[in-house]
Amino acid sequence: MSFFTDLAHQYIDGEWRPGKGSWDIIDFNPFDGGKLASIPVATAGEVDQAYRAAERAQQAWADTNPYSRRAVLEKALRIVEEREAEISEAIVAELGGTRLKAAFELHLAKEFLRESIQLALRPAGQILPSPTEGKENRVYRVPVGVVGVISPFNFPFLLSLKSVAPALALGNAVVLKPHQNTPICGGTLLARIFEDAGLPAGLLNVVITDIAEIGDTLLEHPVPQVISFTGSDKVGRHVATVCATHLKRAVLELGGNSALIVLDDADVDYAVDAAVFSRYVHQGQVCMAANRILVDRAVEAEFTEKFVAKVASLTVGDPADPATQIGPLINSSQAESVSKLVDQTVAAGATALLHGRADGNLVSPSVLTGLAADSPVLQQEIFGPVALLIPFDGEEEAVRIANDTPYGLSGAVHTGNIERGVRIGQRIHTGMIHINDGTVHDEPIVPFGGEKSSGLGRLNGDSMVEAFTTQKWISIQHGRSRFPF
Repeated sequence: MSFFTDLAHQYIDGEWRPGKGSWDIIDFNPFDGGKLASIPVATAGEVDQAYRAAERAQQAWADTNPYSRRAVLEKALRIVEEREAEISEAIVAELGGTRLKAAFELHLAKEFLRESIQLALRPAGQILPSPTEGKENRVYRVPVGVVGVISPFNFPFLLSLKSVAPALALGNAVVLKPHQNTPICGGTLLARIFEDAGLPAGLLNVVITDIAEIGDTLLEHPVPQVISFTGSDKVGRHVATVCATHLKRAVLELGGNSALIVLDDADVDYAVDAAVFSRYVHQGQVCMAANRILVDRAVEAEFTEKFVAKVASLTVGDPADPATQIGPLINSSQAESVSKLVDQTVAAGATALLHGRADGNLVSPSVLTGLAADSPVLQQEIFGPVALLIPFDGEEEAVRIANDTPYGLSGAVHTGNIERGVRIGQRIHTGMIHINDGTVHDEPIVPFGGEKSSGLGRLNGDSMVEAFTTQKWISIQHGRSRFPF
């Protein structure tokens, strides 16, 4: 596909060029295995070139009138709107997203771009009083300088844009490393959009590479002051460790093991709809997905029957077909891992109400119940179409089970009593929780992030200002200070 081959390059200092590494990253269609592009990897030297280009370009961009910065982002939004059909096709082809998923990702991407347009004008300073006579204290909000962004494969266009656009709006330069499985949608597609929007050269650089080639160069390099990483908690811990060693700020959006709780007074049919979407959207490859579905025993039988029937009706197949609801997992390794996990859990004593099977990278949905309280699967993130149904007796047990996880990203409570749901939500150790809704939500101005192993820091809205700017205190002595010597 010419769309992919045209973008199959490194983008450094405004130039499209091949990487100088000795091997290629191959971009595959996860549904049919077709080769989309071959991209020579960037070397550590090219990562250095990207950071140095960003460093050279950043100060002039920070000094640019924020209304001018805003104009570039406005044009980027118009380009996304004009090319929406093309971008949607790319999402379907490169990451196996269904038509519904592609539309969902693009809708959110446009919303976040609209918020980034506003962010360009948001940073405000302060004048603070001083106990010293004649002194004026000014506190300025200034860009951090250069931001390193590392994005995942599941929502690559959105989750790259979610850090890149605010960082640029606030006067920073960016070096972006997309996931190896989605180098175009998560990387060079953004570079082309911002290039066409008139972003000056050097302000956004995209390096397509792998840790096997560059090690920790992307993290250890002296130029970036902030690393924004979205991905697994295992890798996130490593990113945090390296950043701490080099006194860099890390913003980490990591995995989850969210619980969707169905109380005894819930609207069961509605809870079923919310739970099926929350677990199976994009094949379950979503950090906020409802891994664990907790159901009060008073409604367990009714919920389980309706839930299994709805899951069994989901259409598995070609993501390009508008009727498809479950497309492929991102690669064969992930498909094999999910299938093996289901088989092991059933062999350990769980009951498979639906036992999904793999056909290439297509894995049909599984629904497991009867899990032992110490089952390892209850403690981990399952990045695939597998739901765990867990009965409970009363609110106290529901809260205990929901909190029995190292993660704390999202969650949901279904109940006929909103304030009851809020009270339970307040007791669950998670960064986000939704009453009478699904677990998969992201909105441009609401703080997004997790607790425990689900991350550090927040994104969205004013949290973007905190993430991508810093504060500078400048004091002015209008009189004369008295010094003790």
